[in-house]
Amino acid sequence: MKLAFYILRLFVPLFVASMATFAFILELVDLMMNIWKYILNMTPPSVVGSVMLFFLPKAFTWALPMSVLFASCFALSSLYSKNELTALFASGVSLLRFSFPLILTAAFLSLGLFFFQDKIVVRSSQKYEELKSNALGERKNKSNDHIALLSSDGKKIYKAEYYDDESRRLHRLYVLSRTEDKQLESLIYAPLAVWSESEGHWLSEDGVEYIYDGQKVKSGSVNTVDQMQLTEPPETFRNNTMSVESATVLESRAYIKRLQKAGLPFGEALSQYYNKFAFPFVVLIVAFLSIGISGKSQRNVFVISLTLSLGMAVLFYVAQMITMLMAKFGMLPPLMGAWLPVAMFIAISAFLIRRART
Repeated sequence: MKLAFYILRLFVPLFVASMATFAFILELVDLMMNIWKYILNMTPPSVVGSVMLFFLPKAFTWALPMSVLFASCFALSSLYSKNELTALFASGVSLLRFSFPLILTAAFLSLGLFFFQDKIVVRSSQKYEELKSNALGERKNKSNDHIALLSSDGKKIYKAEYYDDESRRLHRLYVLSRTEDKQLESLIYAPLAVWSESEGHWLSEDGVEYIYDGQKVKSGSVNTVDQMQLTEPPETFRNNTMSVESATVLESRAYIKRLQKAGLPFGEALSQYYNKFAFPFVVLIVAFLSIGISGKSQRNVFVISLTLSLGMAVLFYVAQMITMLMAKFGMLPPLMGAWLPVAMFIAISAFLIRRART
């Protein structure tokens, strides 16, 4: 127990200081990337401060793995340089046993990071994007083109060339109806469909309905898209593309199901969904990694620890970026795109621990 308190007494102050330092650096980087836009738009300092405040939770999530890695590596390397670990090893205490409090702490931080991301970071990131967009005069265009939707019962397929959100108009709308056994039942075409708020349904111009009775096709005009039994409101046709990274686990799962149902590409969204579970696990991995890389040098412990920590962090984020891009373009399965960097660093950690000085 005394050994546990001893290593944690070294680790905690370093961890807190590292979190504050890395988060501050990330805040500055985000500010510098947008400062000229703020100046050009004459954004008030209070608004810039609010944007930075809502970015802070995201900065903490990025700083956490680096902070755990640096604090653990520096604490253990300092003990190596003072030969304190040599005395422990001579008394029969193994490196993993002595480092177990760090591993346990990292495990709790990893679990806490998952819930922190899902409950706090997601909402703060949404507010951050909203405030920054308003400050920089950026507006999301909700109009959409090349729309293809499947009804909830799977009996109707809606296709439109373009949806204008400002006027709530659908251009070149097709509605294909199918029977229970997926056979063609009817097809309705409307060059233009306009949403009527007062009547609560769509109005079409020169709409034509083609009915197939199994033997021949009959046609007739329709003056309201409501006759097509089109129940989807205008919001259904909007550009509702969302970032899974800025959504909760439940929201992401529902969004991916909508993409799958509509027959749209969902590989990138699914890999980002899996990454919600993989990224917090990295905190535990870096704890093992710090055990392996500590003690590589007994001189310039601070510089060596900082360099190794930043180098490993950059290596992980680059590997993750590559695998996520590969998953996006279908070169890797979504699950592998999210978890492959984690598996790679598990292997690296195991190799370094086996070669650590004990």
